[in-house]
This record gives sequence, C-alpha cells and structure tokens, in this order.
Amino acid sequence: MVHWWFANVLATEGARLNLASIIDNHPDDQVAIISRGEPTTYGELRDQVARLRGGFVGLGIEPGDRVAIVASNNWYFVVAYLAAVGVGAVAVPLNPSSPAAEIEIELSTISARAVVLGPTGARAFRACDRAAIPTVEFVVEAAASESSDVVALDELMAAAPVDVLDRADDDLAVMMFTSGTAGRPKAAMLSHRNLLSNIEQQHSLPTRTQNPDDVVFGVLPLFHIFGLNVVLAGSLATGSTVLLVERFDPQSSIDAIRKHGVTVISGAPTMYAAWAALPGVTHADFATVRRAASGASKLHLETAEAVEARLGFELVEGYGLTEASPVVTTGVGVPAPRGSIGVPLSGLSIRLVDADGQDALIGDPGELWVKGPNVFMGYWENPEATANCLTADGWLRTGDIAVVDDDGFIFLVDRAKDLIIVSGFNVYPAEVEDVIIEHPGVEAVAVVGVEHPYSGEAVKAYVVPSGTPAVEEDDIIEFCETRLARYKCPGKVLFVDELPQGLGGKVLKRELRIV
Repeated sequence: MVHWWFANVLATEGARLNLASIIDNHPDDQVAIISRGEPTTYGELRDQVARLRGGFVGLGIEPGDRVAIVASNNWYFVVAYLAAVGVGAVAVPLNPSSPAAEIEIELSTISARAVVLGPTGARAFRACDRAAIPTVEFVVEAAASESSDVVALDELMAAAPVDVLDRADDDLAVMMFTSGTAGRPKAAMLSHRNLLSNIEQQHSLPTRTQNPDDVVFGVLPLFHIFGLNVVLAGSLATGSTVLLVERFDPQSSIDAIRKHGVTVISGAPTMYAAWAALPGVTHADFATVRRAASGASKLHLETAEAVEARLGFELVEGYGLTEASPVVTTGVGVPAPRGSIGVPLSGLSIRLVDADGQDALIGDPGELWVKGPNVFMGYWENPEATANCLTADGWLRTGDIAVVDDDGFIFLVDRAKDLIIVSGFNVYPAEVEDVIIEHPGVEAVAVVGVEHPYSGEAVKAYVVPSGTPAVEEDDIIEFCETRLARYKCPGKVLFVDELPQGLGGKVLKRELRIV
C-alpha cells in the first residue's frame, strides 16, 4: 500500500510539494528518532522543526539559499535538515570529519549563505579560514558562542512556528557532494521530486520494505545519500523510528540493536563483515532483525555467506548512486541470485549500452543507463560535467558496466570510471592526485584503487619524487590528511622512477594495478 502522501500529492505532475512534509500525519506519540539515547516523538519533532523554520525566516534565509549542515548522525542534523528544506532553502550536508581545507572548498563551491554546526561540525568549522568563504553570513551552533557572527540553535528555536513552504517539484531541495573527475568536488542537484520519487519507488515494492512499527539502524552517514534518503527520509516518510548512531563500533552497535529492538538495517558490506568477524556473535544478537540490505559498494559472496551463517539473517544487495537519489535496483522481494544487484525499481527505465551506443544483448556487458523521476538535475554550476553524464533526452550514464541474465537480474561487472570505492564512499583518483602534486617533493603522481580486506578498496599512490626536497611515504600521507577526508587519503605510497604511459602520454593505470 502506497502512503497517502505519495498517492495524493506526488502522483500529481507539477504539484506543489515539500520533502519536509514527510514527518506530517504520523501519530504525535510515535518515536521518530533516538539520538544519544534520547527519543524524540513525531509530535515533538514537528514542533521543533516548525520553530527552527521560524528562526531561519527571522534570519532572512530565503528560498534557494544554500544552507550547509556540518553534523554527525544526531538530532541536530535532523532538525536542521528538515527546517532548511521546509523554508525552501537548499540543504547541503557536509562531512564533519573533513579537514578545514575541504570544507572551505565545498562551502565556496555552493556559495553557502548559512552553516549549521553540530558539536563535531563546530570543531571542524572553527579551523576554517572565514576569508575563504565570504558568502557565509550566518553560523548556527548547538551552543551559544562569544563570537558575534554565531547564533545559538536554541535562540533560533525560540521563534514562533512557521508553516512548510510549498515548492514546485523541480525546485532544489538538496545538494550532495560527489568528487569530480577533474579533481574539484561537484555538487549534485536533487529536487524535491527527485528525492520523494525515490522514496516512493522504494516503498512501492511488492514486499513492503518498512512499516511504522519498524526501528531502523541509522549508522550510514547522513552526508551520504544512502543514509540521507534511504535510511532517514525513507524511514520518516513511513512513520518508522530511526536509531541514530554517530560512530560505528561493532560491539556497541550490537548492544544498541538488542536494546532498541532494531528490525531494519541498511549499510555497506564492511559493516556486516565487521559484525560477522566478532568473536562470540550469535543469531540471538540479531533476533529482531527482519530485513537487512547492503549497498554503497560491492557485496562479496564470502561476506554474504558469513553474515547468514553467523548472524542469522539474509543480506540483500542493491545498487544506487547519488545522481539517482540514490536507489536504482534492489534484491528485496525478488529471488535474486547471489552476486546480483536485483531488478530495477518501479517507475525506472534501464538500458545497458555497448561501446557502439547500441543496447547490449542478454549476457553481454554494457554501461548502465538510468531514466526516471529520481534522476538528478545536474551538477551545480558545472554544465560540462552535467553534459558528460546526462544525455539530451534525460538518461543518466552511470559509468558502471553490467550484464543482465535471462531472468532479468542485473550483475555489475566493472566500472567505466577510475572511481575507487572505500567503505562505500566514492573517491576519484584525480582529486587525490591534484592534492599530492602540490607537494614540493613530488614531480608526478598516479592514484589507483586496490583491493582491501576490510574497506573493499583502498587508495594507493604511485609517486615520482622530484628529489628536492627529499620526501617519504609518511610525508605524502600526512600532507593529504590536512587537505582531504581520511577515507580519500592513500594508505600506501610507492615511489617509482617513472609512470607507465601510452603513446598519447596517458598514464596506463591498469599496469600500476598489477605492480
């Protein structure tokens, strides 16, 4: 059964709508989120969000303004996110663990007008050079500050409630950063309809994915589209409870699952592998879990089998990407064989396109193309990157190579891009290379992804040293850590005399991967 909101609002083309309305019409006493051990009901959340909307309006935040949110998986993030979207602003979640240099670039890229900081985000933002982000007029922190340009969140929430602002279906709701192939981060533009359509697609499966009595494990980072629109928004739309987890620890997370009776889990393969490797883990630890899904990176057969044997539940694989809001295929409710990413969600069209631009035959590889209301609107102020991945007639070129079998099940076989996926997070080699080449001791560099037993893949750099000054492996890694999020930094640096090149001068990375 499709939720009333989707049936009556989203189904109408050109309807006025707002993603923030997903928390409406659930019982006041139903718990919406549990953050730091404290429950917040839907009634309380609606009131808090309405008051923060009033605070934003009082500051002068207008529709279309970019409001960055730098917070972990907690109450601060949820209230700020729903309030920003509710007043028609564009919410831009950022990684609170990123170094200041990366946060500065992202804030500058989107010309952010306001920044909302959770406790972790506040520490990261204080290290930023404010002169590098002149568009930021308002900084909202969880606690009061002596700084004249910082507003306390409590202060804003003392405002009178303000209603949700109706938006057109193609108005922007969210921008999510995905690293650029040319090195500079790109902000993917997602409209209200993009995000709501994908929620509807997920919950219109023959086997209903979530119910109001579900408790959902919310450890996937909310600055990642999987955590934001599958775990958080998808759960709030159905009236479920989200148990927010700020930092993953295998043993303490199992304790939380047992304590709160978690029924639905979504996560990257590394999380499940960590649980399955714990000494003493039993089926009883996950007795309440009725559905578990894996995404963000490839689920290896060994991990799926270990989870079923040691944890006692079946792990279903799916596929998605930021530019599709994010879910494209799923194995939920279908007899998908192991290794398959399932079948497309309803309302989506998929093509597998061969090197000649023709539809690939069954069993033959082709680039996976996607078309549907959940496909994003392009990259913020980056028409070249947009044109490279969106065709003129609206097909999203994913860069992933897949095959389909006789039964219609899809299998990923390769990537057309040089993309590296570390624990479910995208890393583009060019972004890392652009940082390393700035080191005065580096003459040339190439970055590739290599297999890693825990994170799936790891970043490896091949460096041609300049000789002056002398440079060591730790120098390169530490240099990256001041400019890039930790997961983007190389775990290994090899020094070479030269990089292998083809006739046209292009670095042959396929040869580096076997070194």
